[in-house]
Amino acid sequence: MKTYTVEQVAEHNKPDDIWIIIDGKVFDLTKFVNQHPGGKKVLVKMAGKDASKKFEQFHNPAIMQKVGLPLQIGVIAATSTHDLSIGTPLPAKQGCFGDGNPYGDPTWYQEWNSPYYNDSHVRLRNQIRAFVDKELMPYCHEWSENKRIPHEVVKKVAQMGILAAVSGAGTNVAIASNKALVPYGLPAGLKPTEFDIFHEFICVDEIARCGSGGLLWALQGGLAIALPPILYWAPEAIRNKVVPECLSGEKFIALAITEPSAGSDVAGLKTTAEDMGDHFLLNGEKKWITQGAYADYYTVACRTGGPGMGGVSLLLVERTMPGVNARYMDVQGMWGSGTSYITFEDVKVPKTHLIGELHQGFKYIMHNFNHERLGIVMQANRLARVCIEEAYTYSLKRKTFGVRLIDHPVIRNKLGHMIRQCEATHAWLETVLYQIKTLPAETQPATLGGPIALLKAQSTQTFEFCAREAAQIFGGLAYTRGGQGEKVERLYREVRAYAIPGGSEEIMIDLGVRQALKRQVAMQKAKL
Repeated sequence: MKTYTVEQVAEHNKPDDIWIIIDGKVFDLTKFVNQHPGGKKVLVKMAGKDASKKFEQFHNPAIMQKVGLPLQIGVIAATSTHDLSIGTPLPAKQGCFGDGNPYGDPTWYQEWNSPYYNDSHVRLRNQIRAFVDKELMPYCHEWSENKRIPHEVVKKVAQMGILAAVSGAGTNVAIASNKALVPYGLPAGLKPTEFDIFHEFICVDEIARCGSGGLLWALQGGLAIALPPILYWAPEAIRNKVVPECLSGEKFIALAITEPSAGSDVAGLKTTAEDMGDHFLLNGEKKWITQGAYADYYTVACRTGGPGMGGVSLLLVERTMPGVNARYMDVQGMWGSGTSYITFEDVKVPKTHLIGELHQGFKYIMHNFNHERLGIVMQANRLARVCIEEAYTYSLKRKTFGVRLIDHPVIRNKLGHMIRQCEATHAWLETVLYQIKTLPAETQPATLGGPIALLKAQSTQTFEFCAREAAQIFGGLAYTRGGQGEKVERLYREVRAYAIPGGSEEIMIDLGVRQALKRQVAMQKAKL
């Protein structure tokens, strides 16, 4: 790219000839000046000057990626060649990854030792971050406001191997090795034999840096919870058809369990599937179904037997089956993820679409819940960390009463409480993930169900606390969609979407204690 001197840039200082400098880069804003949301005069005043401080004061980094870089025409001569954009290791700290904000990334990114990660995790992290910073983060606000994530974006994510990584396919060597099921393989060239739950965690965590639950759920909110039952219990013909279509990003799948009158009480669901001989006749309603508005397939929990958990089965329902209707719901947050209300009216579902055994659906749902809740924990705690990083960086540049926000003890106190909760949750999560990696699969539901339920409540309450405190630090900017407070404003609206789905906090806390009591009683009986 062409180099200029500061003196050369200074010559372009007229309303019809505006060049500016930002962080050593030279931009020609002459044609952009009338499009500037802050008005033309703001840019005219800075024409020919270094506008780095002003830009940082009033814009977030995504604006540079999306709007600024296309207007760049060169760099200032003798400017350091180090690229200090997000996602590049700082030259001064070769072991530090990211932009170096305290607690803005997990500790193993910031020169701490960890027993959980190796070179393959570092390689994956680097690749996913570069992809996210270029292809996702700059466009999150636009997609959120449009309440739609372009299908082409989902396909790009699939081609990276990310959908396979977060769907449960990656941690099963037999499935991940099957190219017919996993068309794009695993991300970063990872071999199925080396992929573990921490690789999945990295993929979810890095995408969550965008600070958009809507984006996360539009990419894999339905996939990560609806596809595992297909992977593990569906008939081979169904699995061979549905899995590659979904992991390639060509088609979407949603998990349809929640009903208008049955949420956390799964055993109380009322949707019925009557045995008609060669097919089931499906009738009922599902509500708040993520990705359901545009899904091609639904993993549906329905009642095929008597009341309670023993009468529940799972069916694979196709959108094209007559009697299936899905419509968008207007909800508080998670925009773009297709939250929907679905009705099934005399839908004829072939018996070949039964997932697993008849009346065993509740068992499959409970098995699936651990993976679903872990995904929620991964997302919620990174979103809490996003609130910390956004609030911290803003507090460094915003001044009140003549000093920076960070110089006020009350602000440091807020940040300190946000940090301690986030780091504690992250450490607990890594401990649980290590058990997922090392414990026998058949023992995990009983051993980890309770702790994961408690961890889910811990993570969502931490997220809610951090979102509130970050909003207080940002003030009015957190009440405004877009701009510097974009991520915090959006996340504040998305807190409930994490606290309620997958089991509400109250249910999770009670479940965690009940499971602990159950295990204690079992151990005491074993000693007798």
